Amino acid sequence: MDLPHDPYILLGFVNMKLRDAYPTLSALCEDLGADEEELRARLAAAGFTYDADKNAFI
Repeated sequence: MDLPHDPYILLGFVNMKLRDAYPTLSALCEDLGADEEELRARLAAAGFTYDADKNAFI
């Protein structure tokens, strides 16, 4: 699956999926065939980090 390129649309998409369908970021990445480190880096470049306790990028 192609993930959105815009970091803010990507943020919304990923957080919605984490909230509604996936218990962890690893589970989301595995299911969608996404590289977890690349996803983290793309969102970190926009100022967001993954909070495992909240299961969301903040």
